[in-house]
Amino acid sequence: MKLHIQNNFTTELPADPSDINMPRQVQQACYSYVLPQKPSNPSLIHASIEVANAIGISQEDILSADFLNTFSGSTVYPGTKPFALCYAGHQFGNWAGQLGDGRAINLTEVVHENKVYTLQLKGAGPTPYSRTADGFAVLRSSIREHLCAEAMHYLGVPTTRSLSLMLSGDQVLRDVLYNGNPAYEKGAIVCRVAPSFMRFGSFELFSSRKDYVNLKLLADFTIKHHFPHIQGEGVGKYLDFFHEVTQTTLNMIVHWQRVGFVHGVMNTDNMSIHGITIDYGPYGWLEDYNSSWTPNTTDNQHKRYRFGNQPEIALWNLYQLANALYPLIQDAKPLETILDAFSTDYEKEYLNMMQNKLGFQIKKEQDVVLIQSLTQLLEGVETDMTIFFRNLGNVTKADDATTAFNTLKDAFYNEKDLDETILKDWHDWFEKYTIRINEETLLDTERKELMNSVNPKYVLRNYIAQLCIEDADKEDYSLLKELFEILKNPYDEQPNFQKWFAKRPDWARDKVGCSMLSCSS
Repeated sequence: MKLHIQNNFTTELPADPSDINMPRQVQQACYSYVLPQKPSNPSLIHASIEVANAIGISQEDILSADFLNTFSGSTVYPGTKPFALCYAGHQFGNWAGQLGDGRAINLTEVVHENKVYTLQLKGAGPTPYSRTADGFAVLRSSIREHLCAEAMHYLGVPTTRSLSLMLSGDQVLRDVLYNGNPAYEKGAIVCRVAPSFMRFGSFELFSSRKDYVNLKLLADFTIKHHFPHIQGEGVGKYLDFFHEVTQTTLNMIVHWQRVGFVHGVMNTDNMSIHGITIDYGPYGWLEDYNSSWTPNTTDNQHKRYRFGNQPEIALWNLYQLANALYPLIQDAKPLETILDAFSTDYEKEYLNMMQNKLGFQIKKEQDVVLIQSLTQLLEGVETDMTIFFRNLGNVTKADDATTAFNTLKDAFYNEKDLDETILKDWHDWFEKYTIRINEETLLDTERKELMNSVNPKYVLRNYIAQLCIEDADKEDYSLLKELFEILKNPYDEQPNFQKWFAKRPDWARDKVGCSMLSCSS
């Protein structure tokens, strides 16, 4: 296995002078050198051939001892010095100070076909940023990360990727529900792949410490290597950088809302400067359309990170990034102009996305009213989001309101909830919808094809991930491999896998892992 190594990050940015691997405050450094802890008996469960190929690894390499040793943390790849990033952040709206890679170790940067990737092991042992934790990860959370990163990629959502999922052969102690009942679980390691793992919090750290020398160093490095098309100098380039991060973040959130994904922990240290989904902790997928739902037990009381609040939180986080970059710009007005445009731009992009989900190629002003009344109806009675939007493509121009409604009946969790008032509201809506699609020039089949390209049939539903975890715990990885293949083509019909196009079963409604998860999940 031959990787084309590049070490720009560690060559050009300041390192922690100490190599003591214990929790501590690290000053004036972007990272600390730290070695992964050798696992006792690593074994490969699954690898993504596509991600491997993207970084220059062949299918044959995946089966090699080199691959196993490198991506389990058993050996350090020649010419590399693994490191953990130092960053800060706001957690649940509160300033948390220094955080950093508590259970992630960056192996190196690699270059393949003129693209740069950072390879990072999650769950490979403690770092100076582990605080009170052990730096390891368990099988259940690692399966969720490996599957979801790749599922998101194939859905067209900007994301980190996952190269491999391995067992460490070691046991890890975890308190799943934070209720004082810790138990040993299988340890696992995921290799994550991204252009870099820099976060909003990377800039917040130096700004909060008034370390403007390193703040400027980090910003200049980031623009030079990751935003090379930004050619300006001085204040202008930092504003261009901030503007681009704002736009890519907005784009990512629109995609989250399109597919019903809830991140669960949108802290500023979990926000990538690349506008990609990062840190798959207690995430979840909307089963029924519920804008107040959050998958995170820690967030259950205030629901800060609920589905409907994700755009507002993205903007709040961008304000924190703007504050962090302010010392380099020294003028609030241009930053405020960029931030003020976010909400207007988001509304426009959201409307366009929803028009596409509804099959409207011709955009009309009154569509916003139809969309708002639909989301209110979806909230009114438990309605499966994925099934509803997917099956909406089956409604034809010739259908009357009753026929159209019957096409969507499968999406309701309990038809008994549909009293006369609700039924009338739905019929009124379908009447308007069928009139509206008759204003479209596309044929029914063409409109359905377009709708199917933005309304997935298969998403990584929480209960499916949990079934996969339970099988894997018994060393049965067949469902994991099946799901991986299904989720590669989420917009295709895949009739052989029709059983996974189904509402959440009753047993999964409140089951741990299917409805709510903790941050350590």
